[in-house]
Amino acid sequence: MLREITIGQYYPADSILHKLDPRVKFLGTIVFIVSLFLVKGAAGYALVTVCLAALIILSKVPFKFMVKGMKAIFFVLIITMLFNLFLTPGEIIGRWWIFKVTREGIVQAVRMGIRLTYLVIGSSLMTLTTTPNKLTDAMESLFSPLKVLHAPVHEIAMMMSIALRFIPILMEETDKIMKAQIARGADFESGNFINRIRNMVPLLVPLFISAFRRANDLALAMEARCYHGGEGRTQMKPLHYEGRDYIAYILLAAFLAACIVLHIFGGGWI
Repeated sequence: MLREITIGQYYPADSILHKLDPRVKFLGTIVFIVSLFLVKGAAGYALVTVCLAALIILSKVPFKFMVKGMKAIFFVLIITMLFNLFLTPGEIIGRWWIFKVTREGIVQAVRMGIRLTYLVIGSSLMTLTTTPNKLTDAMESLFSPLKVLHAPVHEIAMMMSIALRFIPILMEETDKIMKAQIARGADFESGNFINRIRNMVPLLVPLFISAFRRANDLALAMEARCYHGGEGRTQMKPLHYEGRDYIAYILLAAFLAACIVLHIFGGGWI
């Protein structure tokens, strides 16, 4: 399960998406997330599906590697769909005990299932094709107008970059601790839900200690290198747009316009 979390990981490949400016991919991810809540009807979801499939093919990232990250949120996905299925008021088409299944609930459950699935895959696509350093530079560049309001743009971008870097590191650390505890007789699989939560204590305590130790080592290393924030800092590889980036912006604007049109005039079974 731990090795199946793909968010925060970078997958090196020679693709057009990897070569795009990270600012384009960051804004593209935001537009894609917005489009998931804009579209309605079969036509809208078909457009989003075709665009997402095209991006996956262009990224040259194996589809199995990308989809396996869904297993980490499978439980959340099922719970969300069940809540929408049983708690959405509308035309009742079935009953079971105190639960009522409505036509609107089925539609809402399907809609939320599609949105969450595409949301995770689309977000993973950005981190899989962008290194943390480039992602940090993109966020700092895009949020630079906020410096007028004295917002700590560089520090915020740095924190998000460190968080993304720590995800695979902490997953690997968790895997090592879990194997060590299993070798000492710990059991993380058997028992009911409450027992499993209690059995996680021997895993969480050393994991938190390790995370704080790594954070302290990182702080000492940054202090030893005289890091004092973004004031007066320069970039080794400044970001600059190329022709393919402007084409990507045009396609992105066309995609957003199509989603807005489908939101206004679209309908259908979802």
